[in-house]
Amino acid sequence: MATDQVPVTIGEASPAVPSHSLQRSHRFTVIFCFLAIYVIWGSTYLAIRYAVETIPPLYTAGLRHLTAGSILLAWCLVKRLRPTWAQIRASIVIGVFFFLLGHGSLHWAEQKVPSGLASLLIASEPIWVFLLSAAAAKQWHWNALLLTGSLLGLGGVGLLMGRSALTSVPGMFVSSLAVVISALSWSIGVVYSRRSHLSGNPLLLSALSLLAGSVQLLLVGTIAGEYRGFSLSSVSMRSWLSLGYLIVFGSVVAFTAYNWLMEHYSPTLVATHTFINPIVAVLLGWLMAGEAVTFNVLLSAAMVVSAVILVDRGMARLPQRI
Repeated sequence: MATDQVPVTIGEASPAVPSHSLQRSHRFTVIFCFLAIYVIWGSTYLAIRYAVETIPPLYTAGLRHLTAGSILLAWCLVKRLRPTWAQIRASIVIGVFFFLLGHGSLHWAEQKVPSGLASLLIASEPIWVFLLSAAAAKQWHWNALLLTGSLLGLGGVGLLMGRSALTSVPGMFVSSLAVVISALSWSIGVVYSRRSHLSGNPLLLSALSLLAGSVQLLLVGTIAGEYRGFSLSSVSMRSWLSLGYLIVFGSVVAFTAYNWLMEHYSPTLVATHTFINPIVAVLLGWLMAGEAVTFNVLLSAAMVVSAVILVDRGMARLPQRI
């Protein structure tokens, strides 16, 4: 499907190393990278839920991205990559949409919203990206797949929101709304990134955005008073381990795997993680955290995942991508 995008160096084995060894190594790398963006990113929702149990949410996101961004920036410096002022300015804007509003809202909401429900609401991002891209370009290109997918996805989000509004848990609807805001903010960041036409090494741009977002998260968290009543001694081992997992696996490992796949395979193939992540999140929430998997959750999951697939297929059939 996308094997023609694999670098030719894969098949150019040195005399000392059999070509089948390189092919086997490449096959392992491909499998590992896809498992990383499928399973690890799907599991981050549960890790966030555990982390914010005893660590303030904005501090959790801020520390996560500060550490991950520092690791990636150090890697960039070793590779002698240097940022331009244009890249730094863009990273500040992206940091607001991706991390301050995007991840900040998600981390805050998961104090109440189950991880599986959060993942399903976030899975609607491709639909928002399409709608926002079309609005920004003032060009509405529709086909049956896009129309069906958009309506089905919005219906799935509405079904999830409607059920959360009726729950007996105080603040559940507001927290669910915060997750939708997170998805919208992240989608705005995607549209901005595409329209800014900012060039540069993806690893460097990501490191800068992570660091900019982490500073914003920690600053806003402090202004919001998250430091009041918070002490390191009150943090549970589960929260520490979850934060470490989010830093090492959720941000560094999975993101590196994502970048590698984007360099070697088509974006459409790599984007299949948006179908798998909510399924993984719902299953892990059920198995490990005892989150209820009701008929409503299953129906909403089927609607949202199907909608994302339809939108993806519909976008592929457009004469010109928005």
